[in-house]
Formats: sequence, C-alpha cells, structure tokens
Amino acid sequence: MEKISIIVPCYNEEEAIPLFYQEAERVKAQDFQDIEFEYIFVDDGSKDKTLEEIKKIAEENESVRYISFSRNFGKEAAMLAGLDNATGDYITLMDADLQDPPSLLRKMYDMIKNEGYDCIATRRVTRKGEPPIRSFFARCFYKLINKISDVEMVDGARDYRLMTRQMVDSIISLREYNRFSKGLFSFVGFKTKWIEYENVERVAGKTKWSFWKLFKYAIEGITAFSTAPLIFASFIGLLFCVIAFLLILAIIVKTLIYGDPTSGWPSMVCIIIFVSGIQLFSLGIIGQYLSKAYLEIKHRPTYIIKEKK
Repeated sequence: MEKISIIVPCYNEEEAIPLFYQEAERVKAQDFQDIEFEYIFVDDGSKDKTLEEIKKIAEENESVRYISFSRNFGKEAAMLAGLDNATGDYITLMDADLQDPPSLLRKMYDMIKNEGYDCIATRRVTRKGEPPIRSFFARCFYKLINKISDVEMVDGARDYRLMTRQMVDSIISLREYNRFSKGLFSFVGFKTKWIEYENVERVAGKTKWSFWKLFKYAIEGITAFSTAPLIFASFIGLLFCVIAFLLILAIIVKTLIYGDPTSGWPSMVCIIIFVSGIQLFSLGIIGQYLSKAYLEIKHRPTYIIKEKK
C-alpha cells in the first residue's frame, strides 16, 4: 500500500489542530481507502497547548507522529524537519489552519499518478481576506523576483504541494541554513503542474505573519536567489561618480568663463547627505550578502529537536 506523508508545521495552533485532523481524516475516509496516511506535526516552539493537542491525537492514531523543537526556529526549519522525517512515497506540506484544503489532495494524487508529474503545486487566484497593502507588496515582490532571479516563482504560490519521493530527496539534499523553500522548489526542477483555488480564511487562530516578517522573508528570497542587488549597488556608485565628474567640469568651466566663485554651501551639504545615504544603502545590500555567508559558514543546525515520536 502506498503512503502519503502529510507534514504540518505548527506554531501556536492549539485551536486549529483538532479541526485540521478531523477534516484530513474525513478526506482520507472518503477518498483514500487504498492509501495509507502518515501525519507529521512539527511543533515550532509553540507557547500555547499545541503540543498537548498533537499528543492527544498521536495517542489515538499510530500513524500520527510529531516533532517538537527546543525553541521557535521558523516555518522554513519546520518544513525541513518534516521532510527529513517523512517516510511516505508521496509527501505534502499543509498548514494547520485549513487554508490549504485537504479536499484537493485526491485530485493532486491522481494527477501525479496518471499524468506523470513529479509535483502538483497550488496557488491562490484571489487574496480575499488579506489586507490590501499586503496584497500589493506581495504582487510587487513576485514581479521583482521573477525579473532578477533565474528561477520562476509563481504569484500566489502556497507551500501546499504534493511531491514524489525523488523530488523531496533532492530538496533535503540542499542543506543551506538560509532557506527560502518557494525558490528551492523551483531550483530543483522536476515536472510541476499548478492548480488554482480561491483563497480560504483561517478556520481558527490568528496569522503569525506580520507585515515586517513578510518583508524580512521577501529580502531572504531576493538575497538567496539573485545577486542583482549587488549589481544595482555597483551601478548606483558608478552613476554618482559620473555625475560628480560632470558637475566638477561644469564648475570649472563656469569659473573660467564667468569668473563666478564657487558658493552655495547649503546645497553642497544636501548633496553630501544624499550621496552618503546612497553609500550606506549600498553597504547595507553588501552587508545582507555578507551576513548570509557568515551564517552559512558557521554550519549551525537549521533546527534542534527536543522531543519526537
């Protein structure tokens, strides 16, 4: 009998866990009588009773396993831990809040089996229920990253996807510390088909993704899959050197022709401050790449397990 491993990263999801498990079991009973399910709940250092809820389910069902981190390492680490420990022939990543509908799983499985795909991925066609400012910046991010990166990232893409064992083995072989899974999924390649669905509201609890966290995550993706910001910083530096040279020539010519003294210290101060800002901005870009390299060469573990079943 084939097995599907369902990886569920969890952070403060005590209200959603029972509802998710109930819906997943309903889908299993309805659509997967011939397939074995393996649940892997990854508790990402939750501060509520998430782990207790998972243990209750694990006591009732032997196919339910869990991993509990020593602290909060982030969703990327939780997904990697789940992939590392999955034993199924096919592996899927799903959020506990039911924004990733389990009802799509049978359709995804049939596509892999019958159409020869290695991965069936999902994307939202709407962002209903999401703050407009967040939706705007999300679309801007995907437009930007697809222009400056060699890998394609689909707007509205979710982490929810069903993958073959071969594809998962390729993903977990990439042991980089600074992980951006949406890019890694595209980087490893394999034949992928996208299916669309309407955005679904959380069944319980609140989102853990603030605007600031999403912004940091976007920077992580840009620096992980593109060196364009470094080229941009170099271009800006060269441009200002050319402008400064032309201004110097203009001042010399004006002084020789009209005999005007060079004056206007207020404007000069503004120019100095502006150019200094550009320099600091460019140094910040370089610093981002240096920090990533610094974290990589430490070879620290992506996550630390405190308890598991």
